[in-house]
Order: sequence, then structure tokens, then C-alpha cells
Amino acid sequence: MSLALLADGALVLLVLGLAFWVNAAASGFAAVVGYVAFGLLLALAWMRLAAGDVALTEAAVGSGATGAVLVAAAMRLRAAADPPPSWPGVSRPSTPNRRSADGRDTPGHDGGGDDLAPPAPYSDSHRDVPGHDEGGKPGLSLRLAALVLSGLVTAGLAGLVLWTAGPAPSLAEAATRHLPGLGMGNAVTGVLIAYRALDTLLEKVVLLLALGGVWSLTRDRVWGGRPFPRAIPAGNGALILLARLLPPIGIVVAVYVLWVGATDPGGAFQGGAILTAMWILVMLAGLRDAPPIGSRRLRLAVAAGPAAFLAVGLAGFVLPTGFLSYPESIAKPLIIAVEAVLTLSIALILGLLVAGPAERPPDPAERLR
Repeated sequence: MSLALLADGALVLLVLGLAFWVNAAASGFAAVVGYVAFGLLLALAWMRLAAGDVALTEAAVGSGATGAVLVAAAMRLRAAADPPPSWPGVSRPSTPNRRSADGRDTPGHDGGGDDLAPPAPYSDSHRDVPGHDEGGKPGLSLRLAALVLSGLVTAGLAGLVLWTAGPAPSLAEAATRHLPGLGMGNAVTGVLIAYRALDTLLEKVVLLLALGGVWSLTRDRVWGGRPFPRAIPAGNGALILLARLLPPIGIVVAVYVLWVGATDPGGAFQGGAILTAMWILVMLAGLRDAPPIGSRRLRLAVAAGPAAFLAVGLAGFVLPTGFLSYPESIAKPLIIAVEAVLTLSIALILGLLVAGPAERPPDPAERLR
């Protein structure tokens, strides 16, 4: 038995063990931490399968950006019963009573109409949810049902992969044959940006819709403001040091990943995710504040990637190549230009998704920028 086979077996056991842990974790935060580690192990598994593009995407998005969003959600749920911080210029309830429509006072508000009032603590209504215990957590029967269902789905997928009759149909040969006409050496990039360019364009539109959904959760009083509290730099700590040293390296790596994606694993999504990580690091360290979501320049930058992709596609109606296709003589420069703009938009969208809705009121001057 070779050492590589032993390593692969250990990796499989770790992946299965973490998958079980995520379902059996006693708290939501522990499950999220297990999910992040699970994503990193999956990235290693994809690398062992020689799927570098999928591994980069899994590590950057599946474990990185998604993990950050889930961590933030878990922390918000944990602190839901605590009053949020007070922001300058935003009034807070001065009395514990709220004036209802019929003139009666009810606990929790002063009747001033402040929509930034602290969320009400969890009530006892969750105890009536079937399958949950008195603490509102899924009961043992519900967890076992989820475990059995997950096992059945896993077994079904494994059966489809292991017991298929004959080799699976593939268009890999046809895709590879036409790559030289696009100037591409990476089949994954060729498929994403050329053969199924419409799907890729719609995926970027979905990202915009997801960001719009997050922004729609913003309270009226802080619409157009900045997400989450700005971190205050505390001396010369390790976070400050990393936030000063890593971003220049991360930017170079992101540009390299974008450029090399034409011939090797990489591309716009992977490069954009790396830029997002550097941006979040800088914001967490307090070196830069999050941008106001009402900024026109921010919204133009967010929409620039999909807009550039669509513009190149519409140019096919003028050129004899067709919608979302590229003239062979300038295919590679066009693809790299589109991916460069997409990289910046993806970085902004992922970072803003992690930041969440605005929580601080905007400055009057920022409304015009």
C-alpha cells in the first residue's frame, strides 16, 4: 500500500468525519466552524483529483466567503437578544414602553418609531416547533432523520458514479479541439467564458441579485450607510501587521491567478475571491472603513463586470460571430479584458455580501458620491 493511498484514505475519513460533525454539532457556531474546515478538506480532495479550478473555487468561495457569511450569521443569532451598539446621529428608545395603535403602552419601545430598536429576545413560541427541544434546537429525532437522508443521498450518488455501465459521455475532446481558436489553454476557462458564456453571465447576474437581497435588509433610517461597525486599530497587533503585509502580496497573486487562468487553473472568480479576502482583512483591522452602500461609484463598479460581459456579447449582433461569441483574431484579448473587469466586480460583490446590510447612517455628503 503506497503512502499516497494512505493519505487519500485519511483525507476521505476526515471529510466524512467532519460532515458528520457539522450535522451533530451542539451549537450553530460549532457547526459553522466545522463547515469551514470541511470546505478546506474538500479543496484538498479536489486537488488530489487534479481539479485545480474546482479546488481554488471551493477554498475561496465555498469555505472562505461562504464561511465568513455563516460565521457572521451565527454571531448575529447568538447576540440577537442583546441590544445593538448606538451609532452617532441615531436615536435610541428612551423608555422601555411602546405606544401601540390603540394608545396602550407595550414593552420594548417608546413610541418614537425608531426602526433601529434592539430585536426582541427569543420568545417561547419556538417550543411549539415540531422536532425541536425546549431550547429551540433540533431534537435527536430530527437530527437522525437528517443524517439518514444525507446518507441515502450520498449512497445514491456513489452508486451512480461507481456502477455506471461504460464510460460516461463527455464533450472534453470537442472542447479541447476548439480551444486554440480562442487562444485558451485551459479547458475550464474556455467552457465558462465561451461555450457556456450565457450561463456564466447569468451567474454574475445572480450575484448582483444576491447583493440586492442583502441590501434590502437594511433599515430605512440607515439606508445608504456603511455596513458593520468600523474596527478601531489597537496598537501594532498581529492583525494590523497582517493587514499591512498581506494585501500587496494578495493583489499580485490575484492578478497572477487571473492571468494564468487562460492556460492553467485560475480565472476571474478565483482572483476576485483572493481580492475579497485581502479587502476583508483590511476592514477587520480597521485600516479602511467599509464603503457606503449608497455610493454611486460603488454601484457602478459592482455592475461593471456583468455590464462589460453583456456589452461584448451584444457586440456579436454587429459582428458576424453571434451573441456572446468572439472574433478569432481578438478572442483572447477580449476574454482577458472581460475577466479583468469581472474580477473587480466579483471582489466587490463577495466583500459586500460578507459585510452585510448597512448598520450606520450615511453622512449627508456621501449621498451624492
